[in-house]
Amino acid sequence: MSTPKKLITAAALALPVALLLAGCAGTGTDSASGSTDEQKTVRIGVVNSGDPYWETFTDAAADEGIDVELVNFTEYTQPNPALSAGELDLNQFQHVIYLATYNVNSDDDLQPIGSTAIYPLGLYSSQYDSVDDIPAGATVAVPNDESNQARGLLVLQSAGLIELEDGGSPFSTVADVLPDSKVKVEALDASFTATSLPDVAAAIVNNDFLEDAGLKAEDAIAQDDPSDPAAIPYINIFAAKAEDADNPTYLKLVEIYQNTQAVLDGVVEASGGTAVLVKTPVDDLVASLTDVEDDIRANS
Repeated sequence: MSTPKKLITAAALALPVALLLAGCAGTGTDSASGSTDEQKTVRIGVVNSGDPYWETFTDAAADEGIDVELVNFTEYTQPNPALSAGELDLNQFQHVIYLATYNVNSDDDLQPIGSTAIYPLGLYSSQYDSVDDIPAGATVAVPNDESNQARGLLVLQSAGLIELEDGGSPFSTVADVLPDSKVKVEALDASFTATSLPDVAAAIVNNDFLEDAGLKAEDAIAQDDPSDPAAIPYINIFAAKAEDADNPTYLKLVEIYQNTQAVLDGVVEASGGTAVLVKTPVDDLVASLTDVEDDIRANS
C-alpha cells in the first residue's frame, strides 16, 4: 500500500514577485554525500499541491521507498528562501529565469537538477493559418512587459519572422529587432494583444488571456520550441542546493516524475493541455542558468 501524501501549507508573506512564471520512506540522510544509512523524508516545496498529479507522484515515490512530504506555498517568493535555509530539500515551481533572478538578487547558488515542462507562449492570428502565410512587412504584436516581450520576440525569431541583435536573449526588446526582419513588431499591453488580432497579422497572447479572447492553446500558429536553446530558460525545473545537486535520492525523484506516465498525464491535464513535457539534460539547464545570471548582472 502506498504512503498517503503528506502536506504542509506555508504561510504566505506579502513580498513582491520578482518574476512570475507563467509561472513545480526515502534513503539518504547526508544530502551532500548521498549517504543511504538512514531513512529520510524528502520535503519538496510546491505552489500547487492541490493538483491531483502530486498525489500520484508521492504515491509513485513511496512505491520506490521514498517518503515525500509536500510543502505548499501561496507566494512564488517563498520556496527558494525556504530551500536555501534548509527548510526544504527540493522545490519544483519555477523556470530557469526565475531561479537565475533569485540567485543573483539573493547572492545564492541554488541549482536545477531536472526538467519538468515548458508552458509555451503562443503566437495567434485571426487572418492566417500558418506563419508562412504572414506577408513581409506585416505587423505582429507582442506584450510590452519586460519578461513576456523578450520571450515573445524569441518565439517570433524561432518562427522565422524576425531576427534579433546578437541572437536574442531573455532581455531582448523591440529595439533589438533587426531592420531586415520579415515583419514589423509592435509592443502592446499584454491584455490588449488578443484584442488587437483584427488589426495585426498575428499577436503573442499570454495564456492568462486566451479564454477571454475565445482562443485555445491549440489555436497557436507558433510557440516556444523546447528544442530551441532560446527556450531553455523558460523550462520549469526541480531545484536543490548546490551541495545536493548529485544526491541520488533527489535525482531518483526527478526520474520518477519524468518517467511515470500517470504523473505526466496529470501535469498536462492540470495545465489545460498547454504543458509540453521535456527531459532536458541537466548540463544544459545549468549552462542556461549561468548564462542568464551573467545577463542579469550585465543588465543590472
